[in-house]
Amino acid sequence: MTPTPDPFRLLGLEPRFLVDPVTVRRRWRAESARLHPDLAGDDAGALATVALLNDAKETLLDDERRANALLTLVGGASKEADASLPDGFLMEIMDLRMAIESGDAEEVAEHRADAEVQRAGYVERVAALFESLGNPPAPDRLAEIRQTLNAWRYIERLLEQVE
Repeated sequence: MTPTPDPFRLLGLEPRFLVDPVTVRRRWRAESARLHPDLAGDDAGALATVALLNDAKETLLDDERRANALLTLVGGASKEADASLPDGFLMEIMDLRMAIESGDAEEVAEHRADAEVQRAGYVERVAALFESLGNPPAPDRLAEIRQTLNAWRYIERLLEQVE
């Protein structure tokens, strides 16, 4: 299996969780323009690189995808390698799903709002963990980020299903 290219490197950006979306788009535009067929000719490699640049842009503009990419880049486990969750989290999610499935529209809207608050909390927590990561990164901090990202993914799925 081919490793996923580093989206930060592809767009010439410092690997950080907090990125400026305008800068991401500007770097993507500049790199894509450089590889445009009018400038690069019919180079098949240029077309493949543009596809990688498109994926890099989408990854860096999505908080969750960016966090996952950054975590593996700094040596943390991928979501496939570590599916750990905070203690009691699965029971909370199961209870929340049951409440949503049995609730009326108003209750579902309240649960959705609560889940959005949880999502925002995970974004803030992950940002703080990355900012305090240290060099070299502490293994327990990397594990904490992975566990937080795994819980965040459950909340994302819940929100997608409530739509």
